Amino acid sequence: MILYLDTSALAKRYLAESGTQDVLQWISQARLTCTSLITRAEMGAAITKAVRMAWMSVEQGQSVLQQFRSEWEMFGRLPIHESTVQRADELACRYGLRGFVSVHLACAILYCESLGAPVTFATYDRSLWQAARVEGLYVLPTDFP
Repeated sequence: MILYLDTSALAKRYLAESGTQDVLQWISQARLTCTSLITRAEMGAAITKAVRMAWMSVEQGQSVLQQFRSEWEMFGRLPIHESTVQRADELACRYGLRGFVSVHLACAILYCESLGAPVTFATYDRSLWQAARVEGLYVLPTDFP
């Protein structure tokens, strides 16, 4: 399986939340795990938000951020080109998605098209999950929690 993780799914690898075990299992089963380049900035923001909201200590946050950054190279990182942004614009308008959320969907769709092979799309964003299904991607979790 080729697995695309948006930030809401990848965050569960680093932040203990509902769905963490599922994400770890999907990653272990994947032949390739990828995400968009924007995920790096979004993950940094998510981890520092967890510290700011006191969901973890400053020390834990630094440790998690260091772990994420050290593992970043192990993920396939999909670039963002003009064609990606154009597709994201269309998807955002079609489904009422937020900007970076639509970029994740555009990246996965364009990657699937370029490979000529299915890409499994993992997200914990309800509107993105629904849009990905309509766009014909195989979506995880199979039933939205």
